Amino acid sequence: MEEIQDLSENKNENIEKSHADGHKIMHLTGMYENWFLDYASYVILERAVPEALDGLKPVQRRILHSMRDLDDGRYNKVANIIGHTMKYHPHGDASIGDALVQLGQKDLLIDCQGNWGNIYTGDSAAAPRYIEARLSKFALDVVFNPKTTVWKASYDGRSKEPVMLPVKFPLLLAQGVEGIAVGLASKILPHNFIELIDASVNILKGEPFELLPDFTTGGLVDCSRYNDGLRGGKVRVRAKIAQFDKKTLVITEIPFGTNTTSLIDTIISANDKGKIKIRKIDDNTAQNVEILIHLQPGVSPDTTIDALYAFTDCEIGISPNSCVIYEGRPQFLPVSQLLRIVTQNTVDLLKLELEIELGELKEKLFFSSLEKIFIEKRIFHLIENSKNWENTLDILDKAFDPYRSLFYREITVADYERLVEIRIRRIQGFETHAADERIRHLEEQISEVNFNLEHLIDYAIAYYLRIKEKYGKGRERKSEIRNFENIEAVMVAAANMKLYANKIEGFAGFSLKKDEFVCECSDIDDIIVFRENGTFIVTKVAEKVYVGENVVHIDIFRKNDDRTIYNMVYQDGKYGPAYIKRFAVKGITRDKEYDLTKGSAGSKILYFSSNPNGEAEVLKIVLKPKPKLKKTAFEYDFSTLAIKGRQSQGNLLTKYLIKKVEKKEDGVSTLSARNIWYDDSVMRLNAEGRGTLLGTFKGDDKILTVYKSGYYRLSNFDLSTHFDDDLVFIEKFRPDRIVTVVYYFTEKLALYIKRFIIEQTDKKTDFVGLEDGSNLVLVSFDWLPQLELAFNNEGVRNPRENEIINVSEFIEVKGVKAKGKRLHTHEIQELNWLEPLPYEDPLKVEEIETETEGAGENGEPDFYDPFPDEEEHKTSDGEATQMTLF
Repeated sequence: MEEIQDLSENKNENIEKSHADGHKIMHLTGMYENWFLDYASYVILERAVPEALDGLKPVQRRILHSMRDLDDGRYNKVANIIGHTMKYHPHGDASIGDALVQLGQKDLLIDCQGNWGNIYTGDSAAAPRYIEARLSKFALDVVFNPKTTVWKASYDGRSKEPVMLPVKFPLLLAQGVEGIAVGLASKILPHNFIELIDASVNILKGEPFELLPDFTTGGLVDCSRYNDGLRGGKVRVRAKIAQFDKKTLVITEIPFGTNTTSLIDTIISANDKGKIKIRKIDDNTAQNVEILIHLQPGVSPDTTIDALYAFTDCEIGISPNSCVIYEGRPQFLPVSQLLRIVTQNTVDLLKLELEIELGELKEKLFFSSLEKIFIEKRIFHLIENSKNWENTLDILDKAFDPYRSLFYREITVADYERLVEIRIRRIQGFETHAADERIRHLEEQISEVNFNLEHLIDYAIAYYLRIKEKYGKGRERKSEIRNFENIEAVMVAAANMKLYANKIEGFAGFSLKKDEFVCECSDIDDIIVFRENGTFIVTKVAEKVYVGENVVHIDIFRKNDDRTIYNMVYQDGKYGPAYIKRFAVKGITRDKEYDLTKGSAGSKILYFSSNPNGEAEVLKIVLKPKPKLKKTAFEYDFSTLAIKGRQSQGNLLTKYLIKKVEKKEDGVSTLSARNIWYDDSVMRLNAEGRGTLLGTFKGDDKILTVYKSGYYRLSNFDLSTHFDDDLVFIEKFRPDRIVTVVYYFTEKLALYIKRFIIEQTDKKTDFVGLEDGSNLVLVSFDWLPQLELAFNNEGVRNPRENEIINVSEFIEVKGVKAKGKRLHTHEIQELNWLEPLPYEDPLKVEEIETETEGAGENGEPDFYDPFPDEEEHKTSDGEATQMTLF
């Protein structure tokens, strides 16, 4: 900007040259160099980039100033506000109207009335003549103060406008901003109102703080790469998607910067391209977002959710760029530093307001004391016969000489003028007691202001807390902070194409419909191809691609797949021995050829199989007849062979030539049960050891999840499974698990308790009667829980003592749909789980071994505690209880 300023000061150089005949020649080079820089500087400083201290662009500042001019407590037509703002803003009504609507939709500074559009659907506001606005109480409280405002002339010199508004709040960080200038851009994300105040208080206290974005549209946000709002950072935002039922998904919150219309367009586009498979979309958005996505039969809801994040605007990336005008030039400042600057500016403004108030109070005290002496001492009688003003001043000077030490400043001629202008009626009605009381009150106010100036930081903290208490209600965080897992597009893309192959000639692709059908796939998949000569290659699927002659196996390739095991028998060289091996293919380089044999010329594959879960079959090997060869056939069980890397040569199967290899019988998986963990930071399952170990899973094993809203769900251990946000309990499902529930039964207006065993179903199961309005209060997973009841004894003549209930004796285990039993006829004030009774778990030994193996040296139980700060009890045999109070 210093370069811009230097060039602007010399803008007339090389622009105009005097010609011999008096005409002026303007050189285009000079015009571009100087005029363009002037224009760029103007756009940066006066249009697109906000000021750091008040957080406003010039057009926003002029709108607020105009609204303050018009403010009388009532609504004004937006058209009138736009017209009034044009006194200060020289760029037409369209830019003013758009900026005003954007300010109104942020719901902070402007109180709106009428159709101001919808940030969820993208609907535009009504015409300016139909909608009205006024300043909000918050704006009137923190934005304006004419006494501390610096003014300048408007563009035409007819009016005055503020250089900067004295905003005592981090307005820029609360509202966010986006602006594109010439060669420069600014994008500051909005932050939470309450969190900004808390952070400012922490700054004043010298304590650490953290600022993360918060969006009015809600959604999920991953701020792990926020980079304090500077260039190079990135924020990932996702829509909040839940499973409504097995065939329907519901979107209840959308990413910042999108609307339901644009979001649905991207979903339809992904469906048209075959990335996802949906049947139809219903947009029921009104006051809240509700988009229903109906899936095609047989489509997995969990995989579709991941696909929506991968292929649509249900997940977007936002790159912040914190650029502001500070100290008269554009600067790139991290949001933490920006908040420190704004907080210090707020302290400075509060100090200036106190100093102005102190000066005003001192003046009031000065004149009140002057007036009291003037009337009490009858000084006004001395000037009754004064002949002229000079004589009057002399008389007054002499009369006040004995009292000058009582005043904080000298008495001026203006002060005498005010005294002699006091009316007779006021002198006649003067009361000494009232005057003394007024002076005492002024002295108390001055003392209070002086105290605030001496304790300025405490005063500023109290100011922030007052703002938080007065205006913070309803401004809690809307975006949920999460760490997102990376979704591999190839893993979630819908199989929208059919793969065919000509194994003899070595071609594969979508267009070979006359050849052998291989499988369904997506158009972004990779395929793995094994050839008869013992080599394999991984390549991108296409309409038609050459993969090599004599293909023995072709399939979709999944990177880092350690569950798919390939069993192979090959002959080393044309007449060499036969080897047998088992291996997995994890990481490779695309389009690079790999050799699975020892590399001898003439090697070929005699037998090959692909086993998705590590199955090991039994082979029958028939040898070619040979003199003195007694045994020409034998069997081999692949389960006796260890799984090794694809580079290994394998074990020697036979040194004789093989006639044929046949599969005698199918085998079972030789892979061990799979350890599954739950990572609470992303609310997803994984097999990499992140989070809490749920246990080892195989076959039809299930996962039990219980939710705060009052339902449970059984799901498989697929790593793509999604869980709702109100999860309170997750574990490997045990058919004998007993659940104890306390819930508020709406029909009876009382607390009920019930015990039940989980019924196996693939649907969400309501266990409290959500349709009737009942809601969950407490839940326990102990075998023999105890519950303490505390009664409401207010106004009771004979107070009841707390009671302890042995739940297993109080109520039997019944079905999940049973209503249960009323806890007590008296009003219950508080409920608490106590230490459960000892119980010998029949699966104790097996479970403790699993827990100790996966959970670390402390041997923590194999279920996830979503509320780690809440009290947790253990039974005598180590089984833990999860207590949840809502």
